[in-house]
Amino acid sequence: MKRLVIVSNRVARVKNKSGAGGLAVALASTLRESGGVWFGWSGKVAEVAVDAPKISTTGGVTYATVDLNEDDYRDYYKGYANGTLWPLFHYRVDLTSFDRSYYEGYLRVNALFARQLAPLLKPDDIVWVHDYHLIPLGEELRRMGCTMPIGFFLHIPFPVPQIFTTLFNHKKLVRSLLEYDLVGLQTKSDVKALVEYITQEMGGTVSGDGIANYRKYTSRIGAFPIGIDPEEFSALACSPDAQHQSERMKESLAGRKLVIGVDRLDYTKGLLERLRAFDRLLELYPDNQGHITLVQITPRSRSDVPEYIDMRHELEAAAGRINGRFAEFDWVPVRYINRAYSQRSLAGLFRASDVGLVTPL
Repeated sequence: MKRLVIVSNRVARVKNKSGAGGLAVALASTLRESGGVWFGWSGKVAEVAVDAPKISTTGGVTYATVDLNEDDYRDYYKGYANGTLWPLFHYRVDLTSFDRSYYEGYLRVNALFARQLAPLLKPDDIVWVHDYHLIPLGEELRRMGCTMPIGFFLHIPFPVPQIFTTLFNHKKLVRSLLEYDLVGLQTKSDVKALVEYITQEMGGTVSGDGIANYRKYTSRIGAFPIGIDPEEFSALACSPDAQHQSERMKESLAGRKLVIGVDRLDYTKGLLERLRAFDRLLELYPDNQGHITLVQITPRSRSDVPEYIDMRHELEAAAGRINGRFAEFDWVPVRYINRAYSQRSLAGLFRASDVGLVTPL
């Protein structure tokens, strides 16, 4: 049986899934079923990088992690991945940093990952690389002589050519993508954007079944929407812990309706716009005052990035303004919570809710 090797920026041993992102939860579920290897950054920043990954095995899954040094963390992670690709791919050109030194660090860390991953691979492995942090990784592995199937999945949108071409190295990134045997995207719109780039900007071709050809490169492109396991989440919602959370929430509401939002602290989620909309609702439809409560759970994200620090302060201020304007001694319209909950606890809170509010920009 072929072994699955998953590569992502971060490696997470997801147990109760508290604070884990969607990517970590999805990958952990996959590896629990199939077994295999999970390779990536440990999340630690070390003064001196080591020459080999740290290896451990739990529940049939081998975890291989690499530490980054300060320069790599700054240039690869904070700089190019989260200062350039993340905002640009979410159509926030105004927040995008165009710093060539960040790109050099991005390539440097991808080459480091390839050097440390390659000795762990077997000829019949299937390698599955994840997300915008690691676009060049497949190319680096091919350069080292790895011939096994290598796939890539992008967990964020792929921007239209008019946005993507604002990057000075846009063609190099897509050439790196075409080193993968299979490139998976979330939606048909994302596939359309990538296909348009390949055909219009690079002069390549893409067949009706998604086979892209450009010079020596051939790759298949497709939409593979990712989601949670609904049966697993339904079971969580029926667990004793979830029921306890649900009952606690209902008791605290005293019969009021609950609107809930659960989002990582990020400017793509429309959180400030959400609070302003709720403020407007209470103003225009005062019958809701005293009868509905918005619970907004927003775990901190990238807490050392200035844009995220500013956003957290803005959200806290916005929640305070709404509560100052509308609250009564026995009712607070917005409960803003800046920490993570386990999936089991969230399932219980969702059970107690009347409305789930999702407002991505």
